[in-house]
Amino acid sequence: MAGGKETPRQKMMGILYLVLLGLVALSVPDSLMDSFKNIRISLDASTGNVDKGIQNTYSSFEATKLKEQKERAQPFYDRAKKASSIAKSLNDYIEVVKGKLITAGGGINPNTGDVDARENLDVSPRIMMNQKNGEELHKKITETREQLLALLDTKERQGVNFSLNAEAPVIRTGPKKEWEEAYFGEGIPLGASLTTLAKIQADTKNAENEVVKKLLGKVDRATVNLDKFDAVAVAPTSYVLVGQPYTAQVFLTAYDSKLSPDITVDGSKIPTANGKGIYNGSTGSEGVHTWTGTISFKDNDGKIQTFKTPPQTYQVAKPSAVVSPDKMNVLYIGVPNPVSVSAPGIAKEKLKVSISSGSLSGSAGHYTANVSTMGTATVTVSGEIAPGKTAILGSSLFRVKRIPDPKPQFAGKSGGNTSSANLRAQDRIFAKLDNFDFDAKFNVTRFTLVVVKPRQDVITLSGSGNEFTAAMRTVMNTVTPGTTIVFKDIIAVGPDGAQRGLDPITFSAN
Repeated sequence: MAGGKETPRQKMMGILYLVLLGLVALSVPDSLMDSFKNIRISLDASTGNVDKGIQNTYSSFEATKLKEQKERAQPFYDRAKKASSIAKSLNDYIEVVKGKLITAGGGINPNTGDVDARENLDVSPRIMMNQKNGEELHKKITETREQLLALLDTKERQGVNFSLNAEAPVIRTGPKKEWEEAYFGEGIPLGASLTTLAKIQADTKNAENEVVKKLLGKVDRATVNLDKFDAVAVAPTSYVLVGQPYTAQVFLTAYDSKLSPDITVDGSKIPTANGKGIYNGSTGSEGVHTWTGTISFKDNDGKIQTFKTPPQTYQVAKPSAVVSPDKMNVLYIGVPNPVSVSAPGIAKEKLKVSISSGSLSGSAGHYTANVSTMGTATVTVSGEIAPGKTAILGSSLFRVKRIPDPKPQFAGKSGGNTSSANLRAQDRIFAKLDNFDFDAKFNVTRFTLVVVKPRQDVITLSGSGNEFTAAMRTVMNTVTPGTTIVFKDIIAVGPDGAQRGLDPITFSAN
């Protein structure tokens, strides 16, 4: 019941309540007390529904306006919460008074679902009049009404007509009565007093609801208020090279510092503060990055306005200080050599890379060099520094070397002492590179096996490939502790196709 706009159901309940109070003076039958109870139940349900509506309003406001326009919305939110606090104070006091009346009336009767002494005519006058609770309630209702209205400005109060009041009823005949005497005094049964308190709680909740909605609704008005000015300079690019032009636009802009518009960059929302969006561009990869911002907000008419920024670019490049390890600039024959190329200020897609000896493949800053002749090779980088203008940006000299010789291995070792059982269990020899950064494989093409047993003739066998011949397996199966095994004349071929003669390796069986 707020703003003087009662539903037909609320009007009917009010009229019925007044009629019932009039009938109290005649008699207090159970049917009459049941009517008071039913009205009280309906009023409690109405109060609960209004309270749910208020909480939903708060939840929606907190999830939208309070997050999107915090600086603007916070003052109205705080005033609305103040209204709820004021209403709660009165409601809590009424709950205390209801508790006193119900206790004095013998508690709730399980058969009727109502206070046991609901027809009693003495409890209400004693608790409410003699103990001054009615007078205190009268005072609190008046204070609550004034405090709620004080939260609204003069314009907002127009049309507000709270049903929450403590005005004495108009009596055409008989002596005039004060508000508390008319509703809680002599001749008023306990059940009617409890119904009156339920009506006051309903009126309080409706008054709170109207104030909360009026306050929170103000955030949607005057959405845009240009209150700040800034000088702005916008350049098409933030990175230029010698010979490239640099231009920028310089102008004055105005913005609403309390507005939190919806700002996105390439479809992704960015945070806003004081009416400005903060965009943090990605710098995880080199090159030229382009982005466009979109700003949306609600104007004074409630329409969504959308504006887009011109395309903005920025250049991401590695630090310009370069340290070159002159003696480590090496390209190896027979393996793909990865080469990374970048030039600050030039997009990787616009670079041209060439090599003086061998071949080069790849794009966008990542290339693979293949070389075949020992000596040196020069990698040259050129790029477009202006439309239609290409220049050499730099070059690097590389030494071309063949892959280092591998080491022969047998039984996982390159010589030394090992068990005779371990030697008997192996059937081939390998050639492996240690601590080499490239994936280069060598295949053993031939070798000679020498077996020296104590007090026996030396056995020498040769084979092709890296596996033992049948004769070698037979001899190796007879190895016992004290036997010396030698692999010599080892030839291996690597990725470059050249034959490599490897050092011999010797094992002692134990």
